[in-house]
Amino acid sequence: MQYHQLGATGPRVSALGLGAMGMSGMYGPSDRAESIATLHAALDAGITLIDTGDFYGSGHNEMLIGEALRTGAKRDAAILSVKFGGLRDPAGGWTGIDTRPAAMKNFLAYSLRRLGVDHVDIYRPARLDPAVPIEDTVGAIAEMVQAGYVRHIGLSEVGSETIRRAAAVHPIVDLQIEYSLVSRGIEDGILATCRELGIGITAYGVLSRGLISGHWQKGNAGAGDFRSHSPRFQDSNVDRNLALVEALRAVAAAKGVTVAQIAIAWVAAQGRDIVPLVGSRRRDQLAEALGALDVALAPDDLARIEQAVPKGAAAGDRYAAVQMAHLDSERGRC
Repeated sequence: MQYHQLGATGPRVSALGLGAMGMSGMYGPSDRAESIATLHAALDAGITLIDTGDFYGSGHNEMLIGEALRTGAKRDAAILSVKFGGLRDPAGGWTGIDTRPAAMKNFLAYSLRRLGVDHVDIYRPARLDPAVPIEDTVGAIAEMVQAGYVRHIGLSEVGSETIRRAAAVHPIVDLQIEYSLVSRGIEDGILATCRELGIGITAYGVLSRGLISGHWQKGNAGAGDFRSHSPRFQDSNVDRNLALVEALRAVAAAKGVTVAQIAIAWVAAQGRDIVPLVGSRRRDQLAEALGALDVALAPDDLARIEQAVPKGAAAGDRYAAVQMAHLDSERGRC
């Protein structure tokens, strides 16, 4: 395993991180025992960065990670990255975002208890709350840093102006944002801002929720699966997107690797300041993702990948329109 410092002021983390969201129902049912075994396998392989959110399964995901840490992994082996602020109702619906300082401290208290830890390594608002200045939110998290409950502050899905305002209050170690061959909006200003300010990138959705994994087939999404209503998986969009996957498959086959591995390797190749987060729910998926770390992409490889999947080629937005409207990162992208 290779390790990089996350941003100018952050911790050393593995070159690949594990996003645990899919272990808590976002992509349909998952097996609890297999999820915990996958978390153990990730830590055993040297993956240190584990990403979660307090609203993933309304606390289920944090309790799952807490159980994994208690039953076979040492706390100090994991860098826990936690998002907060997403509001859910008893039926599992989304009701908004709340990053008020008092609410943040409440969310943090519950996260610490569910995870079974005395501090969170990286704490971040899941989205920009339009009712709360980012300075107030970051300032309140900074108080938790001073108190020892949080080690570092991150951001998620925000644009350059918000990043600059947040960084003026307290050092920001990373921006978590979707980045893949088919989601490259970060390249239109946000990535440059982060590099100027010494802020790392933790890239989620590197396989576009399985769409460019090489394993997805049309119609696979069942009830309760986020992809059943995601624009890129709908109607003619999915046909056009799977055609891109087949073009990428040819490039991967010539390289002797899988589609997922070349897609992950492409994200990693965009800079040492970028850490791909893979959403493996099973050990076999994790093993395939880890293989991406051995894939070296030469300039000719990158050119062939770009030809197979040109920037902007994906059909459909990465979220439904109502969710896209709440993404600060999509407002101007600069």
